Amino acid sequence: MLDIRFVRENPELVKENIRKKFQEGKLPLVDEAIALDAEKRAALAEAEALKAERNKLSKANGPLFGQLKKCADEAEKAEIQAKIDANNEAVKANAARLAQAEAKQAQAGEALDKIMMTLPQMIHESVPVGPDDSHNVEVERFGEAKVAEFDIPYHTEIMERFDGIDMDSAGRVSGNGFYYLMGDIARLHSAMTAYARDFMIGKGFTYCIPPFMIRSNVVTGVMSFAEMDAMMYKIEGEDLYLIGTSEHSMIGKFIDQMLPEEKLPQTLTSYSPCFRKEKGAHGIEERGVYRIHQFEKQEMIVVCKPEESMAWYEKMWRYSVELFRSLDIPVRQLECCSGDLADLKVKSCDIEAWSPRQQKYFEVCSCSNLGDAQSRRLKIRVKGEKGTYLPHTLNNTVVAPPRMLIAFLENNLQADGSVLIPKALQPYMGGMTVLVPKK
Repeated sequence: MLDIRFVRENPELVKENIRKKFQEGKLPLVDEAIALDAEKRAALAEAEALKAERNKLSKANGPLFGQLKKCADEAEKAEIQAKIDANNEAVKANAARLAQAEAKQAQAGEALDKIMMTLPQMIHESVPVGPDDSHNVEVERFGEAKVAEFDIPYHTEIMERFDGIDMDSAGRVSGNGFYYLMGDIARLHSAMTAYARDFMIGKGFTYCIPPFMIRSNVVTGVMSFAEMDAMMYKIEGEDLYLIGTSEHSMIGKFIDQMLPEEKLPQTLTSYSPCFRKEKGAHGIEERGVYRIHQFEKQEMIVVCKPEESMAWYEKMWRYSVELFRSLDIPVRQLECCSGDLADLKVKSCDIEAWSPRQQKYFEVCSCSNLGDAQSRRLKIRVKGEKGTYLPHTLNNTVVAPPRMLIAFLENNLQADGSVLIPKALQPYMGGMTVLVPKK
């Protein structure tokens, strides 16, 4: 969410930013916002002037009441009373005009807020320009992307060999987009989240288990309306939504807070289940446990000084690379282009894992710098030596085991059907070094 003063002073920059995001339909909103802002400020100025006039009239009656009380001459008393009555009538007229000005101010403010919630955040100058994710740019690869000398089955087939997944029962219980994980595969899932938790604690992050439901004011504070409609499940009859990702409730932790500057940066890593609608049809490569309605996740967020946010952005995505490489999974960093950025994001990149079966990379992590957008919406402020300011917020996936499971199983699968357990994960698997299939 942009500062209206910035929009007012830099309309052409805001419009150019909209063009870079290929959202030309929003261009008229810039002029509308400026006009509504002028209307709101004019109504505010009128209201302030009327309040001053009202106070002046009210104060004028004070001495008149004193004179009226002391006066013995009836003609003079009538004259004083007439002045008081005239002032009272003026106060009544003032009140009606004030109510109109305040109503006009509120109406313009509401319309302005609606527009400001839809204008995209100013993207970072380093973001590549492109209309959609097909224009995202590969920046760097980590680890050798190998092609197996044997056929690698689909990930659910690998799991079934370990009696590790039951989607049929989940379908009967919950419908499509759900699953039961069983035995060693379920243990592997839990091992990954535990390892990711300890990995981030080792980086100095504070471990957090957040609320799994959040109120609507937090939802609209952390994401765009389009994202909310595509992702969130609403709790019927209550002002609560199931979280689609835990950074929402973690950033929401600071809503309406004034943070002391010495407490920055705030670095948190969280575990949570996540719930998503995942609207739309998906191809064969996104079935199984790739795109589902419920999954678990380890996340990281940072709340920091504005001048430190790009350095944190760099550190955060590199943490993901380090974690995946510790599990022998080749990855690459993909810079998201302007058209692929959600409206609140300043800069974002995906970490993609190598799929030996598909012989291509697929997304497993997403790291984003949101600038001051969420802070402005949630009214998160910092009190520093030079006054108050809005901090920057960032988030990044540590690990989302459903997709991590796919990458892990494919990259550690052996020709005999067994799966190697990398050294880093062995303590979380009871010392096991290999998973042996049951089928």
